[in-house]
Amino acid sequence: MKIFSAAQLKAVDAYTIEKELASSTDLMERASRAVADKIRSRWTIDTPMKVFAGPGNNGGDALAIARMLSEANYKVYVYLFNTSGRLSPDCQLNKQRLLDFQNVKKDMMGVHNVEFTEVTSQFTPPKLEEGDLIIDGLFGTGLSRPLNGGFASVVKYINASPATVVSIDVPSGLMCEDNTYNVMNHIVKANYTYTIQYPKLAFFFPENEPYVGNWEVLDIGLLDPGTEETATFYNFTEKKDMVAMLKTRSKFAHKGTMGHAVLIAGKKGMAGAAILSARACMRSGLGKLTIRVPESNVRIMQEAVPEAVLNIDVDANCFSQSFDTSEFDAMAIGPGIGTSAYTVQAFIEQVSMTKCAMVIDADALNILGSHRGWINQLPRHCILTPHKKELFGLISTTRNSYEELERTRELAVRQRIFILIKGAYSAVVTPLGNVYFNSTGNPGMATAGAGDVLTGVILSLLAQAYDPEVALRLGVYLHGLAGDLAAEDLSYEGLISTDIVNYLPKAFKELRRV
Repeated sequence: MKIFSAAQLKAVDAYTIEKELASSTDLMERASRAVADKIRSRWTIDTPMKVFAGPGNNGGDALAIARMLSEANYKVYVYLFNTSGRLSPDCQLNKQRLLDFQNVKKDMMGVHNVEFTEVTSQFTPPKLEEGDLIIDGLFGTGLSRPLNGGFASVVKYINASPATVVSIDVPSGLMCEDNTYNVMNHIVKANYTYTIQYPKLAFFFPENEPYVGNWEVLDIGLLDPGTEETATFYNFTEKKDMVAMLKTRSKFAHKGTMGHAVLIAGKKGMAGAAILSARACMRSGLGKLTIRVPESNVRIMQEAVPEAVLNIDVDANCFSQSFDTSEFDAMAIGPGIGTSAYTVQAFIEQVSMTKCAMVIDADALNILGSHRGWINQLPRHCILTPHKKELFGLISTTRNSYEELERTRELAVRQRIFILIKGAYSAVVTPLGNVYFNSTGNPGMATAGAGDVLTGVILSLLAQAYDPEVALRLGVYLHGLAGDLAAEDLSYEGLISTDIVNYLPKAFKELRRV
């Protein structure tokens, strides 16, 4: 699913209108119907609806939704803000439709269930109570500057209320992409955002969660012309994308044809990282796994991962010496290896001499962060999987997630590498600057070792001859899906990284089921 900018969304609307011989009003009616149906499915007829409509097309949506809810016999209170005396044509049309419907219903039934107020100067705020539903239609994707003045006051009033808030398309005041210079306390804090056809880039940034709340894409059949005007770097991965990427095993497959991977992980006292990564690797379809370990970890690794072969380092306590990796199809390095002087030197030697596909994670990323010049020695198309702190070691701290993403894109393009920004909606950034946000995973996966598990999954797919981009995207999706399946049975709080490993087979099975 593409993620378009606010400007591109206009091109999509225009193309749909042209191809379907429709009008902008027709599209507004479709969008409004989708939101109204969603509201009706979640809130009962006893819920008072407080609709805040702005003067533009988002306000037109809100007025159309008010009419549709009134048709379904909800009690609706509408506040249309028209302080400039200028409504967009579609907003004006939907204002008249609402008033006409209100009059018809009163003539036929002697009563009406819409209270309409047009605010042209002074606004007397209505009482907003806990049982109310506020429908926020003040401003949509067309907003280009922070809200101020009276509209900022209205937003603050909404945010201070105990009522539940639904925003149409985007929370009023939120920019679709970059909010670096926005005034954040002038943005509506929605509990739910029902966005039309495509998610917005700002939804994927953690600092915007208090404003976006729980968001859902509503499909109204808009058409993408697929032109240069709608080419985008940003995408949201869906299940059907992953199903298409998953290979089918040959009936004649054997361990020699399913890939041989090597994992460099675990100093003394950190064998757990190596165990988690190794088990995840074996649970993801790999034929053979070799683990490079210090002598101190040999016994525990043989007991914990009997399926693996051990390659023992000359140092008893850490990874201290590079070795020949020519027999392997893929290598992962980093989980729990530490950052001792021996390990630092062995790391850069190993990375420089290794020719197979590669994943760099955890302590290996910390080493890179302390020796940024070494980034130039990384092989093209290798995969880096940092969490936030490790990423900052590579790109420095940033003001917000938008800047963080753009700097990461620049680094990936410059070095021709893949970078995964781990977190909610983990972002796969490619050497071409494309970004794929992941759709699986949950807060229960915020637990020690989850990243080590992910490294094992990606390593396994690389060794099975998946293209690096596919291995990374599919690995992230499967890892998140395993976490979702585990959390469904065990709860967020009860989830540990071993559970993610144990649910990997179910994640593969879930994709195969489609």
